Amino acid sequence: MAEPLLAVRGLCKRFGGLVATDGVDLDVAESETLALIGPNGAGKTTLIAQLSGELRADAGLIRFAGEDVTMLPAPARSLRGIARSFQVTSIFREFTALDNVALAVQAHAGHSFRFWRPAARERGLREPARAALEQVGLAARADVPAGALAHGEQRQLEIAMALATRPRLLLLDEPVAGMGTDESQRMVQLLRTLRGRHTIVLVEHDMDAVFALADRISVMVYGRVIATGVPGAIRENAEVRRAYLGEELPA
Repeated sequence: MAEPLLAVRGLCKRFGGLVATDGVDLDVAESETLALIGPNGAGKTTLIAQLSGELRADAGLIRFAGEDVTMLPAPARSLRGIARSFQVTSIFREFTALDNVALAVQAHAGHSFRFWRPAARERGLREPARAALEQVGLAARADVPAGALAHGEQRQLEIAMALATRPRLLLLDEPVAGMGTDESQRMVQLLRTLRGRHTIVLVEHDMDAVFALADRISVMVYGRVIATGVPGAIRENAEVRRAYLGEELPA
């Protein structure tokens, strides 16, 4: 059996007396979409931050593409092909959409930011940036300041910034958060186009989106993974339903 692209063993993170992740084990296969679900405070975002390198684990092991990356900082993991999005958009609002993506390409390449000379003017940065905007459906909005984009478009832009670094693994933290029905549907459709072309770990509270996108689902409660399986098995799992304290999963 092939080694998973991402393997996590016994991952722990504590903040004082609070145990955020508690012995987490996960395997994510190449080209798979794994969704992480669970009540608020379950440790999902902390886990994503540990996988990306923004938070150092107190214990445990993270292997990516066969390499132990547990102690590597976020920039080193990015260079190896791990990219993430955030719950709250992290864009330069005064820069155009194209500038934002070009800066992501520039940072990934290890070059310093040259704010007095917009990165999007450089051909080697502009072309992959335009390609990423095209991929997420924002090609026509390339020259619009990011702050003038609609909320859903800003989330699309953030995914374009991640895609422009040519990642092997996408860590997406609530990409549908704060969206209306139409925006949510557009985002789910975008993420459908990425399935199978990228390996994805997805944190999301929108259960319709989760069940539409995930190949497998892992359920976290109080920092622990209590169940992992295909969507149908998770939907019928009594322990998962109890963990949601009466919240209904899609039938």
